[in-house]
Amino acid sequence: MEALLDFAKGPLFRFSFAVMILGLVRIVVLDIWGAVNAYRRAGDKKLDWNGAIRNTLHWLFPVKHVFARRPVYSLLSIFFHIGLIVVPIFLLAHIQLWKAGIGLSWWSLPPVWADTLTLATIGFALALLIGRMGSAGARYLSRKQDYLWPVMLIIPFITGYFCANVVLGAGTYQLLMLIHILSGELILLLLPFSKIAHCVLMPMSQFVVALAWKFPARVDDEICTTLHKKGAPV
Repeated sequence: MEALLDFAKGPLFRFSFAVMILGLVRIVVLDIWGAVNAYRRAGDKKLDWNGAIRNTLHWLFPVKHVFARRPVYSLLSIFFHIGLIVVPIFLLAHIQLWKAGIGLSWWSLPPVWADTLTLATIGFALALLIGRMGSAGARYLSRKQDYLWPVMLIIPFITGYFCANVVLGAGTYQLLMLIHILSGELILLLLPFSKIAHCVLMPMSQFVVALAWKFPARVDDEICTTLHKKGAPV
């Protein structure tokens, strides 16, 4: 078990992290490349940059939209995402691993804050699942992965909390720690190939939407020809 833990902490973690970074970079490059090509082919090259920036800020900081519809669910979702980001990055044990691996370290959460935010994130995830299952509209739009992802995301939080705060036997501790590490690495591997990749695409989404309405020159004639409406009165 000890050898398996060392492998999971070392080579497997580096592999998972590399796949995540390369996968996200690929997505960003392909999106930028597609946007540039769309802009070059567009007949109307005037873009509402101020509107795109304003819409992007509204997406990133949805203060207005939070209280417009399902305010409780929206707030839970925001707090859940904050916990997902803050706890893994600023947990002392994780920072110590980074320092041992590449020599970098940064500020860490006090233990009480880390434990509280960990439990809160688990609670937010469970509340979101209940809210999704309890809403007919949400159930209609949800896919299996929409239920699976929150469960998968809190497994490292649950196992990490137990390993850090509960007295366990050596075998149980090693098993939970292995689940903690492997589940985290599975998330890293799947991140570029799932809907969670929106975490890096969100800042560009409104610019892509703005470009999507800029059709290439003469495309209106081609559409009319395809629909056999060429020369028909409007």
